[in-house]
Amino acid sequence: MPRKPRFILPGFPQHVIQRGNNREPCFLSEIDYRRYLEDLHISAEKYHCQIHAYVLMTNHVHLLVTPTEKYAISEMMQALGRRYVTYINRTYGRTGTLWEGRYKASLVDSDGYLLNCMRYIELNPTRASMVQHPGEYQWSSYAANAQGADDNVLIPHGLYMALGKEDYERMTAYRDLFRYHIDGELLDEIRDAVNHELILGRSHFKDKIEQMTSRQARLGVPGRPRVEEEGCEYYVE
Repeated sequence: MPRKPRFILPGFPQHVIQRGNNREPCFLSEIDYRRYLEDLHISAEKYHCQIHAYVLMTNHVHLLVTPTEKYAISEMMQALGRRYVTYINRTYGRTGTLWEGRYKASLVDSDGYLLNCMRYIELNPTRASMVQHPGEYQWSSYAANAQGADDNVLIPHGLYMALGKEDYERMTAYRDLFRYHIDGELLDEIRDAVNHELILGRSHFKDKIEQMTSRQARLGVPGRPRVEEEGCEYYVE
């Protein structure tokens, strides 16, 4: 069965998730988390991807990434996988795959959804009852985005920068976004988009992407005919 092509538009952020094979742990020690972030930084910089938010959970990872070039996310994830899996296999004397198939990704409509997607990513540890507050979890971007911690992995998105003129203004405004839980409808919308590799956004944004790509951007709605090659990824010039 042909792989479903991804929506790939440079300059548009994407919510990326990658799970451990059979939901097994991807991180077994603190050193592993640090190594993954180091490899992520190297791979993102090499393939021109901007990381705006992330969380490293025990058996999966979430990233919010804006690619600046064609196929940048795919190249970044492939390089990251090679580096990190080689490290894990060598360190723990194991062989074989670490990840469950290829990563999943959904295109994100920045207006109205990007900051909510950042919240969704950084609130993962609280939804999993690992911590009471996202600031208590060490392996996410919350400490940088909300508290000003140094993090060389991150490049702030323009909408985050627009939260205030000064760093303290932006961080205060960003922390305020976490005063309330994400409602169930929005949670389902974010999860459905990434699990089905569709579009997270407003109706007119989805219409725009469908017109640009001649592809279906919604669940259960007939899309336009398209030509698809097995294993390919869709790119719009």
